[in-house]
Amino acid sequence: MSVQPRRLISVDSHVLVRPDDVRKRLPSSVAAAYDEALKEQAAAASELRGGVQMTLGDDFDLEGARSPGYYEPNARLKEMDRDGVDVEVLYSELSSFRHFHLVKDDWRTLARAFNDHLAEFAAVNPNRLVVSYQLPIVEIDHAVQEVHRLAEAGAKSVQLPNYPAELGFPDYHDRQYDPLWSALEETGIPISQHLGPRETLWEVFRRDPTPQKGIFTSQAPMALAENLAWWLLTGVLERHPRLKIVLVEPGLGWVRYYLDTLDGMVGMYRFPDITEKPSFYFSRQIFLTFMDEVRGVQQRHDLGVDKIMWSTDFPHPATTWPNSREFVAKNFADIPEDETELMVCGNAAALYGL
Repeated sequence: MSVQPRRLISVDSHVLVRPDDVRKRLPSSVAAAYDEALKEQAAAASELRGGVQMTLGDDFDLEGARSPGYYEPNARLKEMDRDGVDVEVLYSELSSFRHFHLVKDDWRTLARAFNDHLAEFAAVNPNRLVVSYQLPIVEIDHAVQEVHRLAEAGAKSVQLPNYPAELGFPDYHDRQYDPLWSALEETGIPISQHLGPRETLWEVFRRDPTPQKGIFTSQAPMALAENLAWWLLTGVLERHPRLKIVLVEPGLGWVRYYLDTLDGMVGMYRFPDITEKPSFYFSRQIFLTFMDEVRGVQQRHDLGVDKIMWSTDFPHPATTWPNSREFVAKNFADIPEDETELMVCGNAAALYGL
């Protein structure tokens, strides 16, 4: 690449949503139920970790996490300017869909309060701050209504739980979700599934002897292979050809091998719900994000240049902030300018209507 791209769009950055940010929007009776849900979920998470605290952030000097830009939108815009980033797609650190269903009859109020907080953050500059709203799947009719409400408010992304069965809900091939997929097709809003530990992965965490839990941490991106296969093999994308799925933070290098594996399985086994090879649906409907992966970028034509989107992962340990332009120059040093533009901004602009 001979020149820096005109524009950088990060499709995976983070915003700190604290329980107090949600609680202040709730009636007192719901706030009490919310606090109980937080305690219940925290206890379950602690049990999964074997009582070991997650302290990965304490092992790194996370300058971005100390910045007001982590939680205050005007400060965030200044940090983006410092980094040379025009737009960010933002994911909450608080996974509220792990709490929604625990609030019993008041989960709708909680879900609305959470998404309204995100909307208020983005409203400071909706052209630059694009939040991924967390969609409750407790009742699909309500989820459909929320999709249309968010779409009318200008939403460009919704996030779904990676593993609904962990929360007691059917997996996404179940036909009860079809109205939701249709609503997302109609509104053009893509689904994001962001990297996050599967419950079974905490068993590795408990055994991991490395001080920074490096074995455990390295597994999470490749665990998204389960999500990928679920979309590709179960017929959801065949039935809903305009549905778009973004796998957030999987990296790139392993994906082509896995697609080849799935394509090869079609020749050996019977998958009655699909009529094309899995790679066909991937090329039509799946997108991937990455931060700093020179080797993965070199494989761009194996995946599809139009399927790849760059991100900063602000403010996590792997972040390219505040030196993103330097990282982009390194990752795309030998890449044609038109392909670089697609991966650092064009694909995201097209997908999210920026």
